[in-house]
Amino acid sequence: MATAIYNTLFRRNWTMLGVVFAGAFAFELGYDKVMNKVWDSNNRGRQWKDIRHKYIEGGDESEE
Repeated sequence: MATAIYNTLFRRNWTMLGVVFAGAFAFELGYDKVMNKVWDSNNRGRQWKDIRHKYIEGGDESEE
């Protein structure tokens, strides 16, 4: 099993680099999503998206 993984993903330099970059990209997306949820749950009620309705009347009007 380990030999097959090595031969498939890590034997050649360009495949190893591709696996490392793809893994880093996937980790970044997952980590960003999790941290945004943590931030939003810790700051619920104090962010603009939570209190916007108190200050904006009449919906989304453009400021021209």
